Amino acid sequence: MARAQFQKGQKVWVECVGAWAQIEKVQPVWAKGFEEPVKVTYDVGLGREFQAGELMLPAEDENGGGDLGEWRLLRARNKWQQAEDVPHHPVPGTYPVVVTDPADWGGWRVPGAEYDRDPERIEFQARLIAAAPKLMQLAQTLVDAVAESPDDAPPETLALARQARDILKTVTEVLAPAPEACVPGFRRQAA
Repeated sequence: MARAQFQKGQKVWVECVGAWAQIEKVQPVWAKGFEEPVKVTYDVGLGREFQAGELMLPAEDENGGGDLGEWRLLRARNKWQQAEDVPHHPVPGTYPVVVTDPADWGGWRVPGAEYDRDPERIEFQARLIAAAPKLMQLAQTLVDAVAESPDDAPPETLALARQARDILKTVTEVLAPAPEACVPGFRRQAA
């Protein structure tokens, strides 16, 4: 027997289309002799019916709320170019490495050819990535402070907190399959 896994009005990610949609109709398919539907499909307004396996829900990332540690910017020696060959680089003979692990390994690096194409831009991006955990913490602090007393916050601060919350959602929210049978089963209507 099939049970509905989504509710009308629920926001879902339609994997095969690559877009967010809202459940417009939950459509059970009945068969004679069964008390519950044999199949449930969902109309999300995209021109066809979708099964539960094609839809996903936003969920909180289990790894997203933890302590990210101290990310830092290190310099690595450029093995392919000598310092004399690249005087236009901000720090000739090196490139930035953002280290996200306490043991000075693991993190983000950029290919040498990409760095050579626009070193100032890559240097800025490396500094931004290294500051990302602190910026994320600052945004969360703003959201929490406004959430404590939203009526006392100035309109500009309230707008900033909403914007920070939306940005944080894009970082901490991931897609997950629907939980099994989150909606009670349908009952056949008397004819």
